[in-house]
Amino acid sequence: MHLLALTKPPSILLSLFSSLVWKMPAADRSVYLTFDDGPHPVSTRYVLDLLLQHGAKATFFCLGKNVAAHPDIFQRILSEGHAVGNHSHSHPDGWSTPAGQYVADVGKAAALIPSGLFRPPYGRITPTQVRELKKEYKIVMWSVLSKDYDAAIPTAEVIRNVTANISPGAIVVFHDHEKTKERLPLYLPQVLNFLKEENYVTGVL
Repeated sequence: MHLLALTKPPSILLSLFSSLVWKMPAADRSVYLTFDDGPHPVSTRYVLDLLLQHGAKATFFCLGKNVAAHPDIFQRILSEGHAVGNHSHSHPDGWSTPAGQYVADVGKAAALIPSGLFRPPYGRITPTQVRELKKEYKIVMWSVLSKDYDAAIPTAEVIRNVTANISPGAIVVFHDHEKTKERLPLYLPQVLNFLKEENYVTGVL
């Protein structure tokens, strides 16, 4: 379960962790689609094919262990002009992992993921972990959580979570992993069509 049960982060959380990136400047119609937990041999390939079809860009927050398992897909992400970020090596829960161990796990992923961006798994991170990781990374959170990781949430609600809450500068979270491989075709094309209809432009972080 993610730290944020709400689709949009509450203001108190934005205030407590104001040094983290929750949204990008809203100077134009750009929005920022992000995908967590890949690369995955089915989900990530599908996402890349669809983004190519729509002429859209995204940022992929990858797990080091999955980059090691699927280096060809990781290289495709880069070669097609998308951005990548570090999502740790083994997806630890920051609230239950000692800071030294947590930072070491991120460092292990860094050997495989050349990026100055980091997103904490589950959105769970402690002030000590933030302090250590900010020495090397821009820590990216989100402004819109699709909740696509929860199979109990209907597809229509996943779509509505995005379309009803998106605005210029929004950072939107999706997942390209095992749990979403069957569901991605049900919601992602509709979201991309909505963005096009509303004249949004997809950017990379």
